[in-house]
Amino acid sequence: MSDSEEHHFESKADAGASKTYPQQAGTVRKNGFIVIKNRPCKVVEVSTSKTGKHGHAKCHFVAIDIFNGKKLEDIVPSSHNCDVSLLTSDGNTKDDLRLPTDETLVAQIKEGFESGKDLVVTVQSAMGEEQICALKDVGPK
Repeated sequence: MSDSEEHHFESKADAGASKTYPQQAGTVRKNGFIVIKNRPCKVVEVSTSKTGKHGHAKCHFVAIDIFNGKKLEDIVPSSHNCDVSLLTSDGNTKDDLRLPTDETLVAQIKEGFESGKDLVVTVQSAMGEEQICALKDVGPK
């Protein structure tokens, strides 16, 4: 190989960074975030059973998928770890978002864009998925 040759590699793998982190189930609270069935969810209800003859108190989580709104449930021993989704917000501008599935929100975005208004959208992002979930009109150009 000569020094003048260039090699280009294309990789579709990620850097191995986790999209979740472990947290003890007994410390997850209502309005927190948890991963159930590999889906990022917001916890709407937590109940803890007393320690039984098998030695572990159990946490019963009822949560809502933050992207599709489906209710999911899980039961985990309170001393065991469960996955919690990493939610980030760095304030950078994004221009590669798809329109949401909510038709009312789509209509508001299209109308604002066509009339030249400055719009700010709120984007939920977790575990490699993104979704526009809210819109704010910040005035004309």
